[in-house]
Amino acid sequence: MQNGKAAQQRYDMLTQTPVPQLILKLSVPTIISMLVTGIYNTADTYFVGKISTADTAAVGIVFSMMAMIQALGFFFGHGSGNYLSRMLGAGEEEEARNMASTGFVMAAMAGVVLAVLGIVFAYPLAYVLGAEATSVDKTVSYMRIILMGAPFMVCQFVINNQLRFQGSAIYAMVGLFSGAIVNIALDPILIFGFRMGISGAALATISAQMISFFVLFAGTRKGANIRLSIKHIHINLHYLKEIVNGGAPSLLRQGLAAVATLLMNNLARDLGGDAAIAAMSIVTRAVMMIASVMIGFGQGFQPVCSFNYGAKLVGRVREGFFFCVRYGFLFLSLAAILLFVFAEPVIYWFRPDPEVVEIGKVAMRWQAVALPIFSVSSMINMMLQSMGRGVKASITASARSGLCFIPLLLILTHFFGLFGLEIAQACADIAALLISIPLAADELRKMNRDVAEEA
Repeated sequence: MQNGKAAQQRYDMLTQTPVPQLILKLSVPTIISMLVTGIYNTADTYFVGKISTADTAAVGIVFSMMAMIQALGFFFGHGSGNYLSRMLGAGEEEEARNMASTGFVMAAMAGVVLAVLGIVFAYPLAYVLGAEATSVDKTVSYMRIILMGAPFMVCQFVINNQLRFQGSAIYAMVGLFSGAIVNIALDPILIFGFRMGISGAALATISAQMISFFVLFAGTRKGANIRLSIKHIHINLHYLKEIVNGGAPSLLRQGLAAVATLLMNNLARDLGGDAAIAAMSIVTRAVMMIASVMIGFGQGFQPVCSFNYGAKLVGRVREGFFFCVRYGFLFLSLAAILLFVFAEPVIYWFRPDPEVVEIGKVAMRWQAVALPIFSVSSMINMMLQSMGRGVKASITASARSGLCFIPLLLILTHFFGLFGLEIAQACADIAALLISIPLAADELRKMNRDVAEEA
């Protein structure tokens, strides 16, 4: 009875609360979650930067592998979360419960397979990721420990996203925040106090992921949140298809980002060695810290979008989309100005190496110029994904880091060398926007017709 009342309260909240107020309510904890994730992803880079450029390069190299692990987590998390949210909006609670448990178990299995394969083939994988002879041993030491925590890392992203899509952004935030505190606290203790170096940074990271997982799992037992249960596990083609439909855009977005990072590290190695790898790694982390605010804002919109779309309240979906685009563009414009002006001291703060700073400041300023338009392309992708438009969402998700960025990396570095590497992401952002706008316009026209018919 209590759960039924809580479920009705959730339905009323997501379908009746004024859209701007609802998005802000859900996005504030999600933005904090994204910032916290960015901070503890960046913590290793900062503390390891105090050791050497080779260590900083090693962390940057493994970051592309960590992006692959995160891609798996978001694939199962967004795939199951989008579907269960639409089912809750349509009143199909049993179907939502089945998807939550099934998606979680599939993710755990994938995480274990990835961990085993990565540990066994660590050295060849390190070279593929872009390691040089000067940094390969450090890279493998860091990578093997990170891989031990891969199942926990995948599963924490699944639960985090499932909680968000149920409107429980606070629980999701607490889970990630607890892990971030552990990571930031353990990094200096293990790296410098126990003199573990880069291995200490990796141990701090997987400890944080385990803490986050257990706290998030506890959150599934609270309030109206769906409880994960063995009896609701149904591994079959139906649920796999729905996970692929809802999660493929996330897998493509982050998977291609990992491939792009791999390619970027290899090109940086050839064009500027460890200094170039370290510089591009720092720029990527710093810019993503800012972009994570926009992503968090959009993730606050996603449960509003999917739930209301499932409840056939498309006017609220449209209103939420334009609200996020307007204020996201304003925020990223202000952030871009700060990044452009303070590019040099930001790079220096991470790694006070003149060569690293010189390469990094150019790349950061170019990325800052294009940063505001990320608000439009990212919101288009999140809207399409939350509505279950798998093909369109996959195209927009792959545009920035794959369809545009990878070819531009190859073309621009061929003609302009290191400078081509520094400007590639900015050029890819512009191209991604041009691809995304027509796909969004088609869906928005349909929503306009539906709203007109309702009136």
